[in-house]
Amino acid sequence: MSLDGLVVHSLVQELQACVGGRINKVHMPSGNDIILQLRAQGSNLKLLLSANPTYPRVHLTEKSYSNPLDAPMFCMLLRKHCESGIIESITQPGLERVIHIGLRQRDELGDVSIKTIIIEIMGRHSNIILLDPSTDTIIDGIHHVTPAISSYRIIMPGSRYTAPPEQHKEQPFHIERDSFIELMTQAPPVQPEQDDPFKAPAKPAQLWDDLTWEQRLVARFSGFSPLIAKEIVYRTQPKITVAHTPVESASRLWEPFFSIINQLRSDIGAPNICEQEETGKAYFSVIKLTHLQGEIQYYDTVSQCLEAFYGDKAERDTVKQRVSDLLKFLQNERNKNAKKLEKLQETLNEAQDSDKLRILGDLLTASMHQIQKGTSAIEVINYYDEEQRMITIPLDPLLTPSENAQRYFKKYTKSKNSLIAVKVQMEQTHEEILYLDSLLQQLGTASLSDIAEIREELIEQGYIRDRSKKTRKKKQNQRPLLSCFTSSEGIPIYVGKNNTQNEYLTNRLAQSADTWLHTKDIPGSHVVIRSVQFGDATLHEAAQLAAYFSQAKASSQVPVDYTMIKHVRKPSGAKPGFVIYDHQKTLFITPDADGIKQLPVSIK
Repeated sequence: MSLDGLVVHSLVQELQACVGGRINKVHMPSGNDIILQLRAQGSNLKLLLSANPTYPRVHLTEKSYSNPLDAPMFCMLLRKHCESGIIESITQPGLERVIHIGLRQRDELGDVSIKTIIIEIMGRHSNIILLDPSTDTIIDGIHHVTPAISSYRIIMPGSRYTAPPEQHKEQPFHIERDSFIELMTQAPPVQPEQDDPFKAPAKPAQLWDDLTWEQRLVARFSGFSPLIAKEIVYRTQPKITVAHTPVESASRLWEPFFSIINQLRSDIGAPNICEQEETGKAYFSVIKLTHLQGEIQYYDTVSQCLEAFYGDKAERDTVKQRVSDLLKFLQNERNKNAKKLEKLQETLNEAQDSDKLRILGDLLTASMHQIQKGTSAIEVINYYDEEQRMITIPLDPLLTPSENAQRYFKKYTKSKNSLIAVKVQMEQTHEEILYLDSLLQQLGTASLSDIAEIREELIEQGYIRDRSKKTRKKKQNQRPLLSCFTSSEGIPIYVGKNNTQNEYLTNRLAQSADTWLHTKDIPGSHVVIRSVQFGDATLHEAAQLAAYFSQAKASSQVPVDYTMIKHVRKPSGAKPGFVIYDHQKTLFITPDADGIKQLPVSIK
């Protein structure tokens, strides 16, 4: 895994298709990401710019992103300076992990305005900066860097832009064989230290002769990651051994080095993802990684490769951070209810013997004439026993025979009443556990926009307190946004990701003749096929969605019930998202994540 300078080089080559395109819309779905909606070469494109500290990247995307109702300030600034602008250039300084997007736009007065968007892909120091290139003045950045953080590079409005510190490495695209051998065998000159916030803490100096050939490639050439360096060394034929002199070893490295560089000089390479068989860890690159053993998936473009690799990892990480408190609370609540259920079951088992108390009372009443006051026990015939065996009944010697019989009847009545109460409590506890399981499942597949709705539901249900200082005003007729997939037959399939969405989808949006799907006896999403007529392909794809967005996502042969909406109803007083249904049929589905990703999806 390495978004190195060579990958960025290939990506910039691919993004030349955006040059000349017009920016129609600017969105900021999260605090780290910008989406530029473009019209270029007769096509509508979406360009993702991400300064995520864990997953920084730039690539074209087909994924749908939900946007906050109130646009952040940086988004508003980009809309002002970039919307309706024309992309004039997309460049990469050297082979750095930096991309410059040059824009030309007419301002409010009709004058031509030139701006540059700089995307710095540098791990936790990643940033997106809007620059006035005429004065090198920063208009703003998605992440601010104050003088207290770094005195070398300040990223604040009005500051002068300073490029990331140079690494003083060679450009691999213009190197000759003799120069390559010289560079690989001779130590580079020592560079003066800089106040560089991007530089890792200093490590003890390592002698050049002690470095491996992979380390020398990374140290000498710009854009090289350890992953690419390992691949070059692995491709060396014959293999380098300690018996070879440094010049001989460097000479053998030249051939695979030149082959890779020559390939990337003319095209974008071969974007691919390799998943190692042993560890399951995935790596991506723009060259074939022959030194890794595992399944390799090739892609037509670098953007497709990056989108497949990162997928929703960045969003999932953000979601995990946002829902950690909810997950802990719900898991604790579920554990408490599970223990309560165990206690109730013990009480139920004890109450199951209540009929024996009634029988003892009946036998005492029938044998009243045999009982003497002060007797502690009596042996009588058990008429309820098929074999008419004798039974000994304990008595309270301080009570009369009649009072002893009444004592057993009272115990029977009390036990019977407690049995009814325990069964009611057990049913309520079962429903509570099912509800908590459904919420835990929903948090497992929630997007950023879904979290607020789940939190709101928990506040309304009285599980958690509203800690926001502002008075909560629920908007009238506010409806949740739903994921709408399009089947291979062109039929819309709606999926609810939480109880708020499920309630709206099933009880308000869906028509009586629409088809409703849900995993059988398993927490999951409500799925609705919004059409009266559809084929088996649409039904199968809708069942796939129901199984995938459920607690049985990783299982096989998941039972999915389907019926018409008119047969689905919500019981009075039921928990949010809970419904009952009949006239159902059942399909058995094994969720296919890759197949689901192929379905077009939009947010409606």
